[in-house]
Amino acid sequence: MNPLHFDHRDRQDRLGLSLFGLRLELPICLTKGLSMHLRTMSLTVLLGFFVSPLVEAQDQKVAPIVPPRAGQREVIEIFNGHDLKGWVGHQKYWSVDQGVITGKNTDEVKVSNYLLTERTFSDFRLTFDFKLAESEMHSGIALWGRIAPDKGDEFTYAGMLVMFPSNYGFHDLYGRRNVHENIELAKTVNKQHDWNNYEILAQGNRIRFVANGKLISDWREPEPDRIKEAPIGLQLHSNKVPQIVQFKNLKLETFPEDKLLTVK
Repeated sequence: MNPLHFDHRDRQDRLGLSLFGLRLELPICLTKGLSMHLRTMSLTVLLGFFVSPLVEAQDQKVAPIVPPRAGQREVIEIFNGHDLKGWVGHQKYWSVDQGVITGKNTDEVKVSNYLLTERTFSDFRLTFDFKLAESEMHSGIALWGRIAPDKGDEFTYAGMLVMFPSNYGFHDLYGRRNVHENIELAKTVNKQHDWNNYEILAQGNRIRFVANGKLISDWREPEPDRIKEAPIGLQLHSNKVPQIVQFKNLKLETFPEDKLLTVK
């Protein structure tokens, strides 16, 4: 069924329109020639003001509320400050120096790659400091997905990515692409080439993201079946130019209290 129907047989002083079965009549107290012009114009305007929002609303899914999962609350030392024990990734890109995990490339990186935890996680709190030391390309934390060697690299990832500091937002890697935008809030606290403090609280189907003491995202996955217990990944993005990303002070708690710790 055509959702929008314009009835040109209506009286000359009325503009008839059917929108998803809803009958609308608009008065036109003008000559026949101008009336026809306004009918055409009205159809264009109504398409923009009525149809687009309705179609957009149909496409958007209301996210269900999945409560935090039950499990053992535990503080995990995922980074010992000395080496990459407990992690897997390309040794040519990832290293540790003076308590800082560094991802660095000098040649082209054709496929985004990740330093991945050996353990898998579902509900967790991760706090850490991050610095984009070279390049303007964003990095991020990957979660709730899978290692995806079928995508061109043995250490690439398919799943959710919390992006920072250039293109903030949430991105479904090899899926729906951008699913959440938060750049306007993030810009108010972002430090592009200095240390930023972040907190990610992932519980149920909900992700909250705090940047430098400010809550900039509170989002729920509208398709909870996509969520997997999975490794957490630090991203070194595909790029043709040299880049350096740095992480330190990583602290992780499983099945944490439903409370943000770093909001000021």
